[in-house]
Amino acid sequence: VGLRAEEEVASMAFTLYSLIQTAILCTNAVAVLHEERFLSKIGWGVDQGVGGFGDDPGVKAQILNLIRSVRTVMRVPLIIVNSASIVLLLLFG
Repeated sequence: VGLRAEEEVASMAFTLYSLIQTAILCTNAVAVLHEERFLSKIGWGVDQGVGGFGDDPGVKAQILNLIRSVRTVMRVPLIIVNSASIVLLLLFG
């Protein structure tokens, strides 16, 4: 009984790989958000959140800017990192 409990704890270990995989999945989730199909339906489209000149952008505008930046900058690196993650998962389980 004690050996089985140790195996379960070892399989549920919080490892660096699981942390990296979680970050990759969250970045993928942000990267696939589409402005016209999803964000505009909840009121977060292209024209929302635009302030005047000299105004500090609100939280909504900053989040929209972050989403656009992640989609623009992280497109190619996400393809590479996802491919490497899949290969590592296939090789090492």
